[in-house]
Amino acid sequence: MTRPADHPAIRIGRIGVLLVNLGTPDAPTAQAVRRYLAEFLSDRRVVEIPPLLWQPILRGIVLNVRPRKSAHAYAQVWTEDGSPLASITRRQATALAARLGDGVLVDYAMRYGSPSIASRIEAMKAQGCDRILLAPLYPQYSGATTGSVADKAFEALGAMRWQPAIRTLPPYYDHSVHIEALAASAREGIAALDFEPDAILATFHGMPERTLHLGDPYHCQCQKTARLLADALGRKLVVSFQSRFGGGKWLEPSTEDMLARLAQDGKRKIALIAPGFAADCLETLEELAIRGKEQFEAAGGERFAYLPCLNDTPIGMAMLERLIRDELQGWLA
Repeated sequence: MTRPADHPAIRIGRIGVLLVNLGTPDAPTAQAVRRYLAEFLSDRRVVEIPPLLWQPILRGIVLNVRPRKSAHAYAQVWTEDGSPLASITRRQATALAARLGDGVLVDYAMRYGSPSIASRIEAMKAQGCDRILLAPLYPQYSGATTGSVADKAFEALGAMRWQPAIRTLPPYYDHSVHIEALAASAREGIAALDFEPDAILATFHGMPERTLHLGDPYHCQCQKTARLLADALGRKLVVSFQSRFGGGKWLEPSTEDMLARLAQDGKRKIALIAPGFAADCLETLEELAIRGKEQFEAAGGERFAYLPCLNDTPIGMAMLERLIRDELQGWLA
């Protein structure tokens, strides 16, 4: 069929993959962190306090106190390529694109900060993607992470007259290829140490305990990841939860308390892994690798090692390619 001469040029027929991670400020400054935290902590999925109660606290207290402290933490891990999370996610997208070939357009976005989910979906659509796999890089599902990414993506779709078809990557906390990748990476990291750990601590991002009782599967999925990984490694893992914020009861035990407890129980040489993070970020590089080491040594620990996330390593990218190809079946020849 011949198109009319005045028919607009329309690009269709491409497949897109959009990798999404949590987000990061644009710079390690109090001003940039304030903008980032204002968006992050205004998400009703993250802070479930009614806005009429929460926003005065956020605007009047939190955003006047926390940005300076967080900016100092970011400055300790910032790189020439910017935020570690952003630079690693960008490299993951580049490496995945090379693995999937010209038939798939791979891009990345951040739930908070830039590049935004809406801007990248628009850009992919403009480049002819009428089918997009949305891939939140959270192994374990939580409404505050995976759920929030889906919310934002479908909010962007709601503003489109012509929407692309959308698939979403399921949580992969117990997927065999994920467990195998974590185990291979941990073995490699431990073998490179000049000491044998007395214990391996698997630390996951914390969540308020009430989320568990309200039906969020995150805690259970973290525990299953740790159990399967322990089986794959053939040794026990100690599980804890980090990054507490505000009051209220959080998932326990806390990583800070567990570091002290391990040292006091005679586990003087430990290795930390973070199986809930697809890429290293502030919570792993500053909170664990720097402050965690200080906390452990202050409690009497002697040797400490943080083992990096899968990131864009060959092991990590082989895993991600397998997960993505599985979800592209029927779209990708």
